[in-house]
Amino acid sequence: MRLAFMGTPPFAATALRQLHAAGHDIAAVYTQPPRAARRGKKVQRSAVHELAQELDLLVRHPESLKGAAEQTAFAGLDLDVAIVAAYGLILPQAILDAPRHGCINIHASLLPRWRGAAPVQRAILDGDRVTGVTIMQMDAGLDTGAMLLTRQVEIAGKTAGMLTDELALVGAELTVEALGDLAALRAEPQPHEGATYARKIDKAEAELDFTRDAVDVERAVRAFNPAPGAWFLANGERIKVLEAAVVADRGAAGTVLDEGRVIACGTDALRLRLVQRPGKRPVGIKDFLNGFAMPARIDPCPAIA
Repeated sequence: MRLAFMGTPPFAATALRQLHAAGHDIAAVYTQPPRAARRGKKVQRSAVHELAQELDLLVRHPESLKGAAEQTAFAGLDLDVAIVAAYGLILPQAILDAPRHGCINIHASLLPRWRGAAPVQRAILDGDRVTGVTIMQMDAGLDTGAMLLTRQVEIAGKTAGMLTDELALVGAELTVEALGDLAALRAEPQPHEGATYARKIDKAEAELDFTRDAVDVERAVRAFNPAPGAWFLANGERIKVLEAAVVADRGAAGTVLDEGRVIACGTDALRLRLVQRPGKRPVGIKDFLNGFAMPARIDPCPAIA
């Protein structure tokens, strides 16, 4: 099929690679413009931009698709379909209507659960047992379009990074499957029951709240790995927690137990396994404690409390 691909992060690049390998005619790749990264302010292209250049595909990166010129250029591509995956721009109706088969979205949840910006993290934080991918016919709403294909994936203690990588592969496979016989697929409207919204992750959420049950705290560790990284304040440093486990120790919430290896929570406790000091590499808790004296308790960061 003749298509445009619209996406930005590595999650989307996985689908672009498989669509290209499947032999589809990719007329153009749309992605977010190159932007300055935080460290060094060096301008960086998105993962999709880099891959598109590697594959020698036409790349467009408009700041917006609302203007008549951009919409005319998109319509001029004469597309069968547009595939959208974590693009980062709202698609106006003129863009949605331009391809013969419309725009199809790869969404990292089992819709209607977790519509919105952060479905992977919200599924982990909420303790969902399963999530998945929905291939969806886009409409003007926020992830409200009719569903073409779905596939379930077990969360099973995975971090957001691990789960995102797995869902990216599933989404790519389902998209190639969908385009194999798009006309034969039946679009099923989303049910109204069970709809939830996965709001964007706020950095303030990444501070671990040890007054909560240890199960919830451990979920936060996984949900915020790799970004923005769950953390707590100790000796004036933000200590990132990359891996932890729930244990049955007791103590007042925030109390440091077992010579610094365990932090008591509202119920049970969190055993630290892999942590990271600012500017340092991640290390196991034993090596961390060789060079860092944990305080007697962990209190909330004053700037956030």
